Amino acid sequence: MLVLLPPSEGKASSGAGAPLKAEALSLAGLAQARAAVLDELVELCVADEEKAREVLGLSEGLRGEVAKNAELRTAGARPAGEIYTGVLYDALGLATLDAAARERAGRALLVFSGLWGAVRVTDEIPSYRCSMGVKLPRIGALVAHWRGAMASVLPEVAGDGLVLDLRSSAYASAWKPKGEVAERTATVRVLHAPTRKVVSHFNKATKGRIVRSLLEAGAEPAGRAELVEALRDLGHVVEEGGKPGVLDVLVDEIH
Repeated sequence: MLVLLPPSEGKASSGAGAPLKAEALSLAGLAQARAAVLDELVELCVADEEKAREVLGLSEGLRGEVAKNAELRTAGARPAGEIYTGVLYDALGLATLDAAARERAGRALLVFSGLWGAVRVTDEIPSYRCSMGVKLPRIGALVAHWRGAMASVLPEVAGDGLVLDLRSSAYASAWKPKGEVAERTATVRVLHAPTRKVVSHFNKATKGRIVRSLLEAGAEPAGRAELVEALRDLGHVVEEGGKPGVLDVLVDEIH
């Protein structure tokens, strides 16, 4: 099983670890595309803080994120699972999983990123600010930049098992499973049970809990039907959505 996750907008600090070793990151086929984004992002943030803030869509209060990007090559690196924070990652709680579940997380979870393309939670990266919606002056739209690289790398990463796609729309646009990979891909909508309306905040928390429960249980569903069965066994209320491959998870809380 491969689980596709969005990153978090907010991130933990880089800390005092060793700096980035880009060549050590997973998905080596993305190396050239990563280098292009990293080079331009650092150059932009070093040369012109105001332009960088505009390009990255940062408010005045987030000006410090530009300086953070300027130091990406020398800042300390930590496992991506520690860098990404926020509602989904709080609910997932990687740090509190037992050893076996953490090992499964290292194999199964893939986090999409405007800067790195996609990384495993064990890959060591510095804290950064660069969403998939950014358009860099030379590279252009990052979604388009990553689409080509992803198309040649991700099908092999997906292997022959289930792909559970929990990405937000911006990150889903960077790689859309096709052909037989699409046929074994499942996406999840989180709905308020009484109204059947899509929820917002609780959507992220629910997705984090879904992933955590699958990792803790050691579940390895081979397809969509097995995923539905596994989630129900774990206490989730699941219905098959109106579109093929879409699963609706029903929750009572909508905060």
